[in-house]
Amino acid sequence: MNHQINLTTQTIPGNGDNIRYIDNPGGPKLGYSPESGVAIIEMDGLYFKDLSRDGRLDRYEDWRLTPKERAKDLASKMTIEQIAGLMLYSRHQSIPAASGGWFSATYGGKSYEESGVKPWELTDEQLAFLAQDHVRHVLVTTVESPEVAARWNNKVQAYAEGTGLGIPANNSSDPRHSTDASSEFNAGSGGRISMWPETLGLAATFDPDITKKFGEMASKEYRAMGLATALSPQIDIATEPRWFRFNGTFGEDSRLTTDMARAYVDGFQTSEGDREISEGWGYDSVNAMVKHWPGGGSGEAGRDAHYSSGKYAVYPGNNFHEHFIPFVDGAFKLEGKTGMASAVMPYYTISMNQDTVNGENVGNSYNSYLIKDLLREKYGYDGVVCTDWAITADESGPRDSFLSGKPWGVEGLTVAERHYKLLMAGVDQFGGNNEMEPVLAAYHMGVREHGETYMRERFEQSAVRLLSNMFRLGLFENPYVDPLESSRMVGNPEFMREGYEAQLKSIVMLKNKNGVLPVERKSKVYIPKRFMAAGQDWFGNPTPESLEYPVNLDIVAKYFELAEHPDEADFGLVFISTPKSGTGYSQEDEDQGGNGYVPMSLQYKTYTAEHAREVSLAGDTRTTDVLNRSYRGKSVTPQNAADLDMVLETKKALNGKPVIVSMLLSNPTVVEEFEAEVDAILVNFGVLDQAIMEVLAGEVEPSGLLPMQMPANMKTVEEQLEDVAFDMECHTDSENHTYDFAFGLNWKGVIEDERTEKYRKPRP
Repeated sequence: MNHQINLTTQTIPGNGDNIRYIDNPGGPKLGYSPESGVAIIEMDGLYFKDLSRDGRLDRYEDWRLTPKERAKDLASKMTIEQIAGLMLYSRHQSIPAASGGWFSATYGGKSYEESGVKPWELTDEQLAFLAQDHVRHVLVTTVESPEVAARWNNKVQAYAEGTGLGIPANNSSDPRHSTDASSEFNAGSGGRISMWPETLGLAATFDPDITKKFGEMASKEYRAMGLATALSPQIDIATEPRWFRFNGTFGEDSRLTTDMARAYVDGFQTSEGDREISEGWGYDSVNAMVKHWPGGGSGEAGRDAHYSSGKYAVYPGNNFHEHFIPFVDGAFKLEGKTGMASAVMPYYTISMNQDTVNGENVGNSYNSYLIKDLLREKYGYDGVVCTDWAITADESGPRDSFLSGKPWGVEGLTVAERHYKLLMAGVDQFGGNNEMEPVLAAYHMGVREHGETYMRERFEQSAVRLLSNMFRLGLFENPYVDPLESSRMVGNPEFMREGYEAQLKSIVMLKNKNGVLPVERKSKVYIPKRFMAAGQDWFGNPTPESLEYPVNLDIVAKYFELAEHPDEADFGLVFISTPKSGTGYSQEDEDQGGNGYVPMSLQYKTYTAEHAREVSLAGDTRTTDVLNRSYRGKSVTPQNAADLDMVLETKKALNGKPVIVSMLLSNPTVVEEFEAEVDAILVNFGVLDQAIMEVLAGEVEPSGLLPMQMPANMKTVEEQLEDVAFDMECHTDSENHTYDFAFGLNWKGVIEDERTEKYRKPRP
C-alpha cells in the first residue's frame, strides 16, 4: 500500500524544482521528484521508492538487499534497448553548453545565449539521449559553478527518474582539481574547487597519504556536484619521456605508481561512519575508473594514440608485464573495504605484438586476450570495463586530428561490428557514444551467431556490473544534491588549505648553487616577459603568439620588490616550461613528400634527430597509411624555444647577479642548454604562483623529489626503450648533482629520508 507520510519538502531557492525527502527510520534518506510520477511504498514501517511505478516493491527497489542482488533483479527487468542505453557513455557535456565548437548544443533549437534559459537547464541533446537512447552515464566537462553543477544534476535526475524503470544518472568527470597558477591562496577563504598539484605533482611528494587525502576530499566535492564517477586515476607508468600525457601519471616508477594508485582509489571510493552504506561504499564514495589498461605509456617515439599517428605502443625492452603492476597490485588490491577500483578504461593504443593467443594487433579494448584472458580471467577483475572515447567511430581527417574516431586496428569493420567485437572481448561500456542503434545491431549479430539466450545473458552481465556501481553509492535512494550545500562543500577552506599544502610539498629544488635560496624578502627581483610562438593546442585549435608576464606580479610583490630593469634587481627570476614540440606528425612534411613523421623534442633549441631509428618498430600496412614512421634526420623547433633565449638573456643582463629558474614540468626536460648558467632551479607540476614565492622566500623548505629522470640530452632520449623505466643517462649539473629519479634538495643539501630509501632504485 502506498503512503506519503512524514514527508519533508524542500524547495530549492531560485530553481523551481520541488524535491521531496523522506527520513527512513534505520534506513537511507529517500529523495524524489513528485513530477517524476514516483510514489513511496510503505512496508514494515519502512519506506521505499516505487521507481517502476507499478505499486509493488520490486527487489531492485528494496534497499535492504545487496547491490548485486538488486542489480540482477533490475537487469532482468530491463529491455535490450534499455541495457544498450546503459552501456553508452555520453560525449562530453559542457554546463551550460557552448554555442559553437566541440562542446556545442542547443536549448529548444537555440544557442544558450539566444534561449535565455538558466545555465542548469538540459540541452536538446541531453533530453534526447536520456529518454530515447536510455543513456544513464554522462560525462561532464566544464561547469559554470558548483551550484550550477548541482542544479543541473537535479534536473537530470528528476528527468531520468520519470522515464523507464527510474534508473538514475551516473554523472562523471575527468580530473578537475588542477591549479589556477595566478590565483591566490587565502587560508581563511574558499574557492571554486580545491586546487591540488597535477598527478605528477602528487607523485613528487612521494607520500601516498597525501594522495589518499586528496581522494577523500575530492570525492566529497564530486558528490556535492552530483558526480558519482571519476575518470581517474591515470596509472600508466610513464616509461616514454616524450608522451604528452606524462604529467597525468604518477611518473615512471611502477612501485611508486602502485602505492599512489591504491591510495587514490581508496580515497575516492571509501565512505566511513554514518556516510557508509555497506562494504566501504556510501554517500561520500565516487567510483574510480582507473586508466589505461594494460598501460599506455610506451607509445613509439612518444606519440599519443589520441591521434592515428600515435596508435602503436611498442615494447623493445620486452617489458610489457611491468606495466600491469599498478593495476593488479595497486588499484585491484586496495587497503580499504571497497576492495578494487570499480571501473577500468583500456587505452586507445595497439599493444604491438603482445597478443600471444590470437596474434591480433588491434586497439586494447578490442583485444580479447587483453580484456577477457588477462584482465577478466587471469587477474579476476569483474568490475566495469569502459572503452576510451570514440573508438567505435570512423577515422576522419589528418593523422594529427584529435576529433577523429579512433578505431585503431579495426578500421575495416563497420561501427556495429566494432561494438560487437568489443562485447565479445569482454567490454561493458562504450565511451563517447550517445546512440544505442549500433549496440542493438551488435546484439542482433550475437543472436545470429550464439542465440538469443546467450546474448541476453551477455547483456545482463554488463548491466549488473554497471548498475552495481550505482546501487553501492545510494543513487537509487537519493540522487539529488542541495545546491547551497554544494557551494559550501566545494572548495571549502579546509580542502583549499590541504590542497595548498600538497602543492608546497610537490615543489622540487634541483639546484641551489652557493645557497642562493632562500632569497631575503623584499629583495628586488627582475622577471622578464615570456614569448610564446603561435601554435595549436592538443585539440588542434590555433593558439596565438603572446608576450606577457608568466606570473601574477601582484602576488610576487607581496614577497619581493619588482624591478623594471635588470640593473636595478638583486636577482633574476625566469619562468619556463617543458619544450612543446607537437604530436610527432606534420601535415606539411607529408605535403612536401615526406612520410609526415617528425621528432618530438625535450630540448629548447632546434633538434635534429640524428640518433632516431632508421625503421620504426610499428606501422600500418594499409596503402592509405604509413609503414615506416621513422623521422631520422628531420628537425623540429619547440613552440617555446624562446624560453632558452629568455634564460640566457636574463643571465647576461643580470651581470653576475643570481638567476633563478622556475620550471613548470609536464615531461622530463633537457636542461643542459642553460643549467650551468643559472644559480638555482625550482621545478613544479602545477602550483599556485604563491607556493613558488613561499619557497623562494624561505617560508617553506622544499621537500619534493623527481618522479622521473631528467635526460642528459636528446641522444639518450632517442636511445632509451619506450617500455623501460630508468634507462636514460641523467643530467649532472655544475654542482655535481645528478637529476635522477627521487632526487631533490632542501636547504641542507640532497634529500635522504625514508622516501628515498623506499623508492630510490639501485642503478646497475
